[in-house]
Amino acid sequence: MIRQDLSERAAALRGSRVPFVHARVVWAARPTSAKPGDEAIVLADGTMEGFVGGECTETTVRQHSLEALFSGESVLLRITPTPEPGQEGKRVVHNPCLSGGTVEIFLEPSLPPPLVQVAGDSPTAAALMALGRPLGFAMEPWQGEVRPDAAGMVVASHGKDERAPLVAALEAGLPYVALVASRKRGGAVVSALPVDEEHRARVRSPAGLDIGAGTAEEVALSILAEIVAGRPRQARAGHPLVVDLCTGTDPVCGMTVAAGGETLYTELGDRTVWFCGPGCQKAFLADPGAYPSGP
Repeated sequence: MIRQDLSERAAALRGSRVPFVHARVVWAARPTSAKPGDEAIVLADGTMEGFVGGECTETTVRQHSLEALFSGESVLLRITPTPEPGQEGKRVVHNPCLSGGTVEIFLEPSLPPPLVQVAGDSPTAAALMALGRPLGFAMEPWQGEVRPDAAGMVVASHGKDERAPLVAALEAGLPYVALVASRKRGGAVVSALPVDEEHRARVRSPAGLDIGAGTAEEVALSILAEIVAGRPRQARAGHPLVVDLCTGTDPVCGMTVAAGGETLYTELGDRTVWFCGPGCQKAFLADPGAYPSGP
């Protein structure tokens, strides 16, 4: 089998701010179809590109990759055909469908950096753009449209065209919306926004934590610190990183699988039955009555 190089594909996904998990086989014991160095990319909808093993292995990798996308944490996954005790630093999974070998696969989630849009060309706006990137943010000037995956909108135009970006960010449900202004002027601007009171209450003005900031750079630092302090560590409601994190149990072999994406399933009345691979699906369809509610 010709090994597929996924580096260009991974770079393209990062450039497009698409979350994914890079899965790489780091160890394999015969008999296995996968070899160390084999790799795959798992997208947030469960789609898998590349090769890290047979169908049952792929099903296990898909499930744990979606979990890694949700948590944001890397995982060393050990998949074995027979039950094993837990091992420090590894997630050990018993996969009864394996042909006899054991594989270890490193799952590394690649999540886009939090995106902050900045409206205005003031010194504070310039300082935000300059300081945000070294701190791990993706900074982008406001161009008239709110990015749906943005972590926040900071309006630092000092009285010029403030209403449009504030209203757009509030209506888009961005978790952080701030106006750089004095308390008095900011209150007047916010009270005049054509949105309901609940939306107005979400605007942070004066923007930033109270650190006694004086310079534009210090104000920018206080704003970025406020974003960090309030940023959720997992996918926020309404903007999930994964389409679905539900799981199901293959009634034939007892394996836990991701319920969705490319996982095989069968509709049986009002019951959706999920399978690790075509072998278990075929066995189930031959005699559904033998598996009324699971293994």
